[in-house]
Amino acid sequence: MKIILTHEVSGLGAAGDVVDVKDGYARNYLIPRKFAIRWTKGGEKDVEQIRRARKIHEIQTIEQANQVKAQLEGVKVRLAVRSGDSGRLFGSVTPADIASAIKASGGPEVDKRRIELGAPIKTLGAHETSVRLHPEVAAKVNIEVVAA
Repeated sequence: MKIILTHEVSGLGAAGDVVDVKDGYARNYLIPRKFAIRWTKGGEKDVEQIRRARKIHEIQTIEQANQVKAQLEGVKVRLAVRSGDSGRLFGSVTPADIASAIKASGGPEVDKRRIELGAPIKTLGAHETSVRLHPEVAAKVNIEVVAA
């Protein structure tokens, strides 16, 4: 099935790309989560609009990405969450929580969709996440999860 991506999807493409994927992947995952729309001849007009919007929000050069990377790696991110006595969290830390904690710690504003968690964060302590700033630049962010 041909689809038009409306958001960046790891391993598939960036917003505005027209890609061919399996029907079930598009129908059950990408389209319901608004990561993509079905490709149509009329949808080709949407592709240009999506690409223009992507250029506005995207970090343009590697130099800009490296500057933001230096800012992110210099910020101490501390996230207070509810937890039990044994140090396990009630729920888990989401990319949206991390993005707001980075902003609250004095770091740059980061899109939650660019934050990659290797595994869900469900315990207190120090954790490391990756933020894709540019296709060639990724920043490592250290997060300290503490009890609220």
